[in-house]
Amino acid sequence: MTDRLSEIVESAEAEQIATGFVFTEGPLWHPDGYLLFVDIRRSQIFRLVPGGEPELVRENSGESNGMTFDLHGRQVVCEMINRQVTRLEDDGSYSVLADSWNGQRINRPNDVVGRSDGSLYFTNPGRERLDPADVVMQFNSVHRIRPDGTIDMIVPGFEYPNGIAFSPDESVLYVANTRPGQYILAYDLDSDGNVSGVRHFADMPSESADNGVPDGMKVDIEGRVYCTGPDGCWVFEPSGELVGIIRLPEYPANCGWGGPENRTMYFTANTSIYSMVMKTPGTAIPSA
Repeated sequence: MTDRLSEIVESAEAEQIATGFVFTEGPLWHPDGYLLFVDIRRSQIFRLVPGGEPELVRENSGESNGMTFDLHGRQVVCEMINRQVTRLEDDGSYSVLADSWNGQRINRPNDVVGRSDGSLYFTNPGRERLDPADVVMQFNSVHRIRPDGTIDMIVPGFEYPNGIAFSPDESVLYVANTRPGQYILAYDLDSDGNVSGVRHFADMPSESADNGVPDGMKVDIEGRVYCTGPDGCWVFEPSGELVGIIRLPEYPANCGWGGPENRTMYFTANTSIYSMVMKTPGTAIPSA
């Protein structure tokens, strides 16, 4: 660990807290004190109480991926195979929040983040992975679900949008591009949450995708961006300057804040879940 990372990371090394999966993703800390995560390849969602064993809570989840909570604490899920964003209702059913835009079926929603006004922003990549006969939307994109259910196009024509996160004051929306190019873009937002400008935030190059690509993102309360990618989790200052790469036993695909004081970072990394304590808390998921 570099000297600069030691100013940010409190744990001496990553702790493996669960293993035996195919491809873990979507870490989401529940306020009741447990971690939710998915095993994409098996289309399963698990609950993990720290110190306990993972408990299967949903089968056949449509290759669920990124997850968050809405303002009322209801779980929101990106279902890639089902090509929809859903919400877990109080009665245990799932309602569809988004499956199309402007009459066009969306591609493979990947990750989702909530804003304090109740809107949800999600990335919509993956048309390259669909049967050409099933592709209606001829581009990848980023969308917003308004509180009234309206679906907006926020970013059209993005190469391969993946991870997504807000700055602490929600004035910037970060979007990771998985391929080609491997980079993060920063979109300036106006007070209504619309894009007012864009800049190239950071590059995350590698010679091979076998050791990870720009993927899941989170932000701490000081505005640092944590993005999983080649060889580990890359940490950037709000300026885009690279602080360093947090190395783990397996390369991570996503990360999520949780634990006491919201200072524990949970990493979904291939077959396992790892945790590390940071010195700075993460930004909290907005709630009513």
